[in-house]
Parts: sequence; C-alpha cells; structure tokens
Amino acid sequence: MDSATEAFVAHRNLLFTVAYEMLGSAADAEDVLQETWLRWANVDLDTVLDQRAYLVRITTRQALGRLRTLGRRKESYVGPWLPEPLLTAPDVAEDVELADSVSMAMLLVLETLTPTERAVFVLREVFDLEYDEIAEAVDKSPAAVRQIVHRARAHVAARRPRGAVSPAEIRDALEAFQRAVETGDLQRLLDILAPDVVLLADGGGVVQAALAPVVGAGRVADLLGRIAAVASLRPAQVNGYPALIVQLNGEIDAVMAVRIDDGLITGLYAVRNPEKLSHMERETALRR
Repeated sequence: MDSATEAFVAHRNLLFTVAYEMLGSAADAEDVLQETWLRWANVDLDTVLDQRAYLVRITTRQALGRLRTLGRRKESYVGPWLPEPLLTAPDVAEDVELADSVSMAMLLVLETLTPTERAVFVLREVFDLEYDEIAEAVDKSPAAVRQIVHRARAHVAARRPRGAVSPAEIRDALEAFQRAVETGDLQRLLDILAPDVVLLADGGGVVQAALAPVVGAGRVADLLGRIAAVASLRPAQVNGYPALIVQLNGEIDAVMAVRIDDGLITGLYAVRNPEKLSHMERETALRR
C-alpha cells in the first residue's frame, strides 16, 4: 500500500466511529468515510504533521455537512427516528467510555444537541482531542470550542441515564424482561418496567410500527405480549451493551435496546426499519 492508503486503513475504524457517533447512522458514516478518502488521497502528505488529527478533521467536516442534511431528512421521517444499531464485538464493551458513547440511549441524547455541539462534544469527551484540534475541525476559535463543550456537557448531563449502569445490570434486567415476555407473566413484566416507561419503535414507514411513543407500563406490556406471541427473542451485544434481537420466522425482525434508570427499564428502543438492520449480520469494529 502507498502511504496515504496505509494511513487511512490504519485509522479507518476510528474514523468510522467518529462519523457514526456524530450521525447515528452506519450507512451515512460509510458515505462520510468514502468522502474522507477522496479528499485524503489528494493531500500532500509531506505537509501533514499529524495524520490521525488531519483525518479526523476531514471526517468531522464531512460528517457535519451530512448531519445537517440528515436533520432535514428526519423532519419528513415516518414515525420515531432511532439510531442504526450495530452488532459490536466484546472489546467495545470492555472500553466503558466508548460503549457508553455509542449506546442507543446516549445516541438519542446526542440527537438533542446542535450539529456543532454534537461534533465538539464527541471529539472532546469521547476522543479526547485538544481544543485547538477541535477548533480547526469545526471552524471555531479554541475559546468558542471551550464554551460549546461546557454547554454541551451540561445539556447531556441533564438528559443522560441517571447513574452508571453496568453491562451486567442491563444483562440481568434483559434476562428477566425476556423471561417475563416469553412466559406471558404480566406481573413480572410490570415489575421490571418503570410506570412511565416509553417505547419508541422505528419502522421508517417501511414496516408496521407505532407512529408515536407508547407510554406507560400497562400499554408497553400489552404491546410486548402481542409481539411475543409471534416472535422469539435472543440476546446480542448491540452498540456496546446487551440487547435483544427479535426474530420472526428465523429472520431478524427488530433490534431492541433499553435504557435503565434506578434499576427499572425507562426506555425501550425497537428498530424495525429493515434499511437499518444491515449491520446486524456481522460485527462492526469501533475504536477510539
């Protein structure tokens, strides 16, 4: 390989992770990587002091442009929009900060930031880039970046799950949840769900799914009971945390991730849009 290709391949998983955390879409992240490569291939490497930082800068700029386009696309999206789930390797879960940053719950929190806030937060809090490096990537001054980081941290802190939840806790909750759904034990299911639990289902207008959030333990339990009557559940590692794959006739029908607060399931995220399930066939490598 030539030097440009070698550098790009060496940092590819990192660049994909940056783009995915900014976009919540693996398909769009892959497109950003293609755009990054086209620009990187035309760079005079003799002028590049830090190849990693330079590549991250190109990726961030491309992702920011795509993020604004994606925002317009979401405005016309049918029903709730959820991030694209990824089947992840065990080493992602071992990096606690990385796993937390790509969890479905956190990606939904990041959706509430502006594009620039999201880029700055991801680059600083997840990838630990220096303020001057981030400033170059988002075309802001280092002082402005510091202010944006402060504002984004406060915004995220107010919306992220309350208290740290370990993968073991999520696994235990999912196992109890799975048993309750499969056995039709309504009381056990209600004991696991928070009274104000919210279920979001993303069908994208392609397959049937609730077009509005389903709120309340009783309504959510009723819906899950109807799903269990025709489908099967199996555990998987999704976005760095335990989740459930819903199978219908042996095929993946949906991916279900959870948010847990104070020991109860407060959020259920069911992705059914088949266009978003392609990365569930093989593990995706994520890196910081």
